[in-house]
Amino acid sequence: MSSDDQPGFLPSHGNYQELLSYQKAEVVYDLTYRFCERFLKRGDRTIDQMVQAARSGKQNIAEGSKAARTSKEMEIKLTNVARASLEELLLDYQDYLRVRDLRRWEKDSKEALYIRKLAKQTPLTFETFREFCETRSDEVVANIAICLIHQTNYLLDQQIKWQEQDFINEGGLREKMTRVRLQNRNKPQNRESNSRKPNKPGDQK
Repeated sequence: MSSDDQPGFLPSHGNYQELLSYQKAEVVYDLTYRFCERFLKRGDRTIDQMVQAARSGKQNIAEGSKAARTSKEMEIKLTNVARASLEELLLDYQDYLRVRDLRRWEKDSKEALYIRKLAKQTPLTFETFREFCETRSDEVVANIAICLIHQTNYLLDQQIKWQEQDFINEGGLREKMTRVRLQNRNKPQNRESNSRKPNKPGDQK
């Protein structure tokens, strides 16, 4: 293997668009935007709060994935921000149903099971749910959002666990740099090269 083929100390990062958590978060954002357009009155501050929380969930998953290349700490932090934003959005949808005396689907209701089945499609896009969002009642659309947010949050919880474990096992960027530097210094050819280095001008013989 040539020196040009040697892997660097910067780890490769995954394509966030391939993350199922990101795909679901993007659907949640698209659904939330349309829910607010259809069912909330203009000027309602809840619109901005819900849309921003949905956007934060999606964006921070993406930014965390990109940050992983240089900072595991930042990856973990941003993934946690995404998780917190979606939890906030979940509460907004639950509040919407509760204060209007609308039905909230049970976890194992036939409706919830049907949505969970639809959400298993990969890659997952908003098109799977577009017809529901454009034609069904606010009660139905809010419950669909709740199902999807629960799924996304579950995935993020798992993502955070393996990110934390990866940090424990591998350390951050500084540890990786030190490890690679020591490995390179201890290679036989490097030790031999260092031993044969000529003295610099001014060095004592």
